[in-house]
Amino acid sequence: MKNNPPLACTAPPSDWVQRWSHLVPAGAVVLDVACGQGRHLRWFRALGHPVTGIDRDVQAVQSASEVGEAILADIEGAPWPLAGRQFGAVVVTNYLWRPLLPTLLASVAEGGVLLYETFAHGNASVGRPARPDFLLQPGELIAACTGLRVVAYENGYLHAPERFVQRIAAVRVPAHADTGAPPRHPLAPPL
Repeated sequence: MKNNPPLACTAPPSDWVQRWSHLVPAGAVVLDVACGQGRHLRWFRALGHPVTGIDRDVQAVQSASEVGEAILADIEGAPWPLAGRQFGAVVVTNYLWRPLLPTLLASVAEGGVLLYETFAHGNASVGRPARPDFLLQPGELIAACTGLRVVAYENGYLHAPERFVQRIAAVRVPAHADTGAPPRHPLAPPL
């Protein structure tokens, strides 16, 4: 088998991930699921976070390994390779495997955040993916996040490229945080 060099990552991080990165606790480890070439790993590494990426593509994992821990795994056909580990942030973009959703939510540590953005119902009218297996149904992502505090949620259409998406930023509030005052999850990074 030919050993190909890692591919360069030139794609910018998702606008959604960039917008809500400030919710990730300082210095917390960030997990990027189906990380591809590591665009979000590079973003969070530049913000000072240790990073872990997981993907089933060998070249993607080689590229991601340039910035942090990179795990080669088939997360749809094999056991979850990070059992028992929790992260300050779990990031998922352009990926949906419904049986994994409970595991992903359980991987968010107390005080940590889930940043999830993927294709939604309606996307078949503008392109791929078009199969219902790969498209969230209306409200499905917000319903899956029961137990987390939703800070931001969107479900709609975006231009350039045309696509229908659902995306969420949700925090696992620490159990000891119920002091009577509501937790403050800023809607913008501090100035």
